[in-house]
Amino acid sequence: MAPSYSTLSLTLGYVPGGTPAKWARIWAERHREVPLILHAVAAADAAEAVRSGTVDVALLRLPADTAGLAIIPLYEETTVAVVPADHLLTAVDEIAAADLDGEPVLIPLDHVVSWADAPGIPVDHRPETTEDAIELVAAGMGALIVPQSLARLYHRKDLTYRPITDAPTCPVALAFPEGPQPELVDEFIGIVRGRKASSSRGQAEPTPKRSAREKTLAKQAARAAAGKGARKPGPAKRGRR
Repeated sequence: MAPSYSTLSLTLGYVPGGTPAKWARIWAERHREVPLILHAVAAADAAEAVRSGTVDVALLRLPADTAGLAIIPLYEETTVAVVPADHLLTAVDEIAAADLDGEPVLIPLDHVVSWADAPGIPVDHRPETTEDAIELVAAGMGALIVPQSLARLYHRKDLTYRPITDAPTCPVALAFPEGPQPELVDEFIGIVRGRKASSSRGQAEPTPKRSAREKTLAKQAARAAAGKGARKPGPAKRGRR
């Protein structure tokens, strides 16, 4: 026997800085009986989380090892440099890569910006995480190059960031296993792709339009039924003489 629809759920993995809120809201509006479970995953582990079944789908950053996965590109983030709030680079609203030449730059072990010729002088010490690197930026050890969403996620009053105009962007994509998809995964993919509620799978099919002949036959049947229901007048009664 198939499991009750109300007992199912869908698990969405997302990397730090990922923004699943919009799709989670739409899912909740359309499928109140099916919980969407949000599961935070490290950027380096996101693809494997999908392959292993830890999550059903995931918002992850590219490039990544996507073997065995289908990918839908979603958006590309601006790359920024995080610096202390009193840094010289804060004198302008945006910077170029050349502005970081000679600057010490922190590269955490979970670094996600793919930039082969990134500017700056890498600091020998590599912090474990981006969050740890943020602490070192605040301590004046160097700048940090990250997607804008991570700069916002780890915002501090003593730090700020500036877009790097000629830096590569940071792509974000939806990943799920290759091949035919379970109904719930397919439904979520439809939401991400902008499928309207009226066209969601599982909705009742619209009533097909009747042909002119079918309409004529229906009218004739209605008239016949009305005729059977009406009382026919009987013969007039003769009065007594």
